[in-house]
Amino acid sequence: MTPWKHAESSAKKWGGAPDHYIDIHNWFDETKSYTGDWTHRALRHHSAGIEWAIKEFGHSIPITVSKSKTIPVKLIAEQHVMEDCGFIPTPQDWLKVLFKNPDDWMLKVKVKSTHKI
Repeated sequence: MTPWKHAESSAKKWGGAPDHYIDIHNWFDETKSYTGDWTHRALRHHSAGIEWAIKEFGHSIPITVSKSKTIPVKLIAEQHVMEDCGFIPTPQDWLKVLFKNPDDWMLKVKVKSTHKI
């Protein structure tokens, strides 16, 4: 789902226009520029990412149509993650695959480099 489609879904659910919500949805999906595929979701599409969104955008955003109201960022962030993942995973949910099948380089954290910088 694109950020714009998420924003349209938010507008349908809470009112206002997609433009009111697009910054939050763009923030969640900007990590696509790092991976180019669905794996980008492991970076922000989880319970901690929802909290990071609150830190980034504040606790609520104003929606002004005929009346002024505020929408909690947490609800918008949860909606985004639910639409993409079907539930709200934790960071541990994304990382548990690494624990089952880590690459060798991941296990060398105690080995000091012999290369001089």
